[in-house]
Amino acid sequence: MNTYFRTGVVTLLLGFSLTACHEAKKSDTSAESTANERKLDFQSDDEFLTYIQKAHFNYMWEGAEPTSGLACERIHTDGVYPENDADIVTTGGSGFGIAGLLVGIERGFITREEGVVRFHQIADYLAKADRFHGVWPHWMHGPTGKVKPFGQKDNGGDLVESAFLMQGLLCVRQYFKDGNESEKALAAKIDQLWREMEWTWYLNGQDVLYWHWSPNYAWEMNFPLEGYNECLITYILAASSPTYPIPASAYHNGWARKGGIKSDAVAYDLPLILKHNYAEEYGGPLFWAHYSYIGLCPVGLSDRYANYWDLNRNHVLIDYRYCAENPKGFKGYSDACWGLTASYSVKGYNAHMPSNDHGVITPTAALSSYPYTPEESSKALKHFYFNLGDSIWGKYGFYDAFSEGENWYPRRYLAIDQCTIAPMIENYRTGLLWRLFMSCPEIQDGLKKLGFSIQ
Repeated sequence: MNTYFRTGVVTLLLGFSLTACHEAKKSDTSAESTANERKLDFQSDDEFLTYIQKAHFNYMWEGAEPTSGLACERIHTDGVYPENDADIVTTGGSGFGIAGLLVGIERGFITREEGVVRFHQIADYLAKADRFHGVWPHWMHGPTGKVKPFGQKDNGGDLVESAFLMQGLLCVRQYFKDGNESEKALAAKIDQLWREMEWTWYLNGQDVLYWHWSPNYAWEMNFPLEGYNECLITYILAASSPTYPIPASAYHNGWARKGGIKSDAVAYDLPLILKHNYAEEYGGPLFWAHYSYIGLCPVGLSDRYANYWDLNRNHVLIDYRYCAENPKGFKGYSDACWGLTASYSVKGYNAHMPSNDHGVITPTAALSSYPYTPEESSKALKHFYFNLGDSIWGKYGFYDAFSEGENWYPRRYLAIDQCTIAPMIENYRTGLLWRLFMSCPEIQDGLKKLGFSIQ
């Protein structure tokens, strides 16, 4: 296979054990801890959504690794840490968490000043951390910033994870670029990190981007980024770079496979529009509709291959209708209990989707889909919170995943699932991250270069 599902399939192939990132020490801030006891009385849906956002925002705030200020790869509140690696931070998950910190400022969970201090901590750390032609690794040791191999040969730059990180950082740059002296200095630090990313290096002399490069194994991982999956934002950023821009041909010949990315498949009366890699019948795990769209706004966005709002909405609705139909008869599935994506699973970790369904529901799948399916996502949220309740709720919001049929309710979190919830709910409510990212002049130029239009 020439691509892979985010973390899950690769983790299984490489035989990694599940590891844990324990709760970091609480920051000495004014942000209140979200108690494990669930509040049950809300005056409005808006108040309820704000409460949900704050709980998940706290993964990146109170739960952050203390040296870096970044997101722990995992937080296991059951106290089980198989590899004793509580200090590992995740690059992509931190990008989502960084977007969530902006939500925290806007919603008053923390002050603007507290946010600026944290962002300076993050930017300074990233400037000193291991980079490979300007690109960070998938995992880093929090206290040192040194690479933590994701696999034997995956011990260098991870272009996709770094794209998720930079997507969040550019939102921060835009938020603070016209602020006070400290805020402008922060924006300049982020701009420097952005300019130092050598996107053209990751072409490997070809007309397609490659996911990994290692100083020890060079291009042996050999994962060209071909669509469709979660990696669209990588090409958008690479084409938009002010210093190392890739040619448009890499997008059309590599990612879009000379038009081969387009699909005629229909599921539940909804066209998939693009060929989902290894999931062409029903579409891939729902994080494909989330990760590239934390900042990239799909509303009215189209190119010669797809209308990206229709693409994402259809993808989510197919997943929803599949769960509501529940062809495999899993306990708990319904139109109020749905959402398949990559997450912890009963037997390890799995990229859940209709064609790879193991009876495991992952709350982020429905909650991070709020912009596309607000009614269906709201119904799922209320079911998760008020009906399933304490069985799936903890300090940082909903636990990663559960299976009613297996009576499986692990008290564990993953950054890549947890940290998309607050930003995507905010995009539904106000479009905050979409407005910030799309305000980047380089992004507008890059989209035009690739043939995108916005209506």
